[in-house]
Amino acid sequence: MLQVNNLKVEFKTSEGWIEAVKGSSFSLKKGETLGIVGESGSGKSVSSLAIMRLLPTANSRINGEIRVNGTDLLKLSEDQMRDIRGNRIAMIFQEPMTSLNPVLTCGHQVTEAIRVHLGVDQHEAKRRTIILFKEVQLPQPEAVFDSYPHQLSGGQKQRIMIAMALSCDPEILIADEPTTALDVTVQKTILELLHRLKAERNMSLVFISHDLGVITEIADHVIVMYKGEIVETATADAIFASPQHPYTRGLLACRPSPDHQLKRLPVVADFLDGPDKAGSTVDKIRALYAFKPGEIETHRRQIYSQPPILKVDQLCTWFPTGGGLFGKKKDFVKAVNNVSFEVYPGETLGLVGESGCGKSTLGRSILRLIEPTAGGISFENTDMRKLSKAALRHIRRDIQIIFQDPYSSLNPRLTVGDSLMEPLQVHQLYDNNTKRKQRVLELLERVNLPPEYFNRYPHEFSGGQRQRIVIARALALQPKFIICDESVSALDVSVQAQVLNLLRELQEEFKLTYIFISHDLSVIKHISDRVMVMNKGEIVENGDPDDIYFHPKNEYTKKLIDSIPKS
Repeated sequence: MLQVNNLKVEFKTSEGWIEAVKGSSFSLKKGETLGIVGESGSGKSVSSLAIMRLLPTANSRINGEIRVNGTDLLKLSEDQMRDIRGNRIAMIFQEPMTSLNPVLTCGHQVTEAIRVHLGVDQHEAKRRTIILFKEVQLPQPEAVFDSYPHQLSGGQKQRIMIAMALSCDPEILIADEPTTALDVTVQKTILELLHRLKAERNMSLVFISHDLGVITEIADHVIVMYKGEIVETATADAIFASPQHPYTRGLLACRPSPDHQLKRLPVVADFLDGPDKAGSTVDKIRALYAFKPGEIETHRRQIYSQPPILKVDQLCTWFPTGGGLFGKKKDFVKAVNNVSFEVYPGETLGLVGESGCGKSTLGRSILRLIEPTAGGISFENTDMRKLSKAALRHIRRDIQIIFQDPYSSLNPRLTVGDSLMEPLQVHQLYDNNTKRKQRVLELLERVNLPPEYFNRYPHEFSGGQRQRIVIARALALQPKFIICDESVSALDVSVQAQVLNLLRELQEEFKLTYIFISHDLSVIKHISDRVMVMNKGEIVENGDPDDIYFHPKNEYTKKLIDSIPKS
């Protein structure tokens, strides 16, 4: 179906032409799923965009052959290629919210593709779109047809993108990171949906991901890309059972495994740096980072022998949903409903649940970034709900938050240095800006970022680097307590491992206490001393990470565990 021969992709920069893909060759058979795995910058998405001929011609060069059923796509005119896209080969892009037009309804965007490619009228295009929405299992497809992208969840928007890609019945479907940042339960559903649709339509599928665990769930064959080159090719089973290249072993090892309790996660560098590491096995590296016997028990005894630093008592945060006029009863969304728990100094309390369960609202309610409806919040025996704005601003020096999306939480018009100096200026710490700048440079160094980053802007950094910047900002005021809200959810597994290791190192160094919020139970189990499972605004299970994972009592917890890729 697809044959790629010696593909080379170059981009023009201020420093000359940079090679992003360096002579890749691979093939795809009819009905086969080919997995392409690698970190951000490895060349996997660039390869897919080259196949679709969607790279900008002004500053890119593509060489080699890309053949679909014998036709070399690189020799086609743009009009000829437009007939290929959608009809023969289609693509699901990585981020559905930025791929969908926010001012057009979802139905309009899918019918447009059908009308352009198939030449049918509006009525027939709508009928086909409703059928597609049912096929991708969207709830209330007629209502979704008239909905705008912002009105749908992440998983629903991804289904819209799948429906659009399938609208012209393509022979080959390219799925570029279609499950990144989705809940594990939604991720599992999307993977099952793609697998079913591929079988029903007898399509060939190229599935791109940074996570080998996800790849092994769906792919028949896998190619591993590193710095623009293919470093390993094998069946999915062989890649998982016996990875040959050190980079592949690193990707496998850096994803948190619920079956291994480690002080720190392995990273790709553990397998690549130096000839002594190149032959390291996953088990060997994990053994190097394992806890000593009794170490976890001693640590937890020390934590729970102290009085709690935070007490949350029957906390409720409700949002009104219309009503209230002429005696009509007002309805509420009970985002947080009657939640009670305690957090102890030096503890990492993991809070896990799907999107919409209320975990982020709970974190913001504790800080009073969202005002709670009822209940109590006590931090170091201070009633947070009775504090004035001035007193609350003062206590927020001790309680910081790392937001889910580092890019949107940084001011794009401020340099990194200014963003990190701002809290020091607001709280009037240090005598002058010279001393504040020195403090900021120390923070950058502590999160493993060089001092020259001080004068750069947020858009100049990768996702992992931006996450380190917001961690540095959270540390600027020397807090005692940090709420980490989905702080690694959208990162490559390799970068995720680095950030998780950094958070643990900082906790030990600065005696920090964390509430760590995530939808991924594997991540939660790795970093947490205790785990709370949240569903529909309530805590449904609370206890030791091993007990929660291996002996769950609640059906919702069992569902979360079953959704974790088994690798």
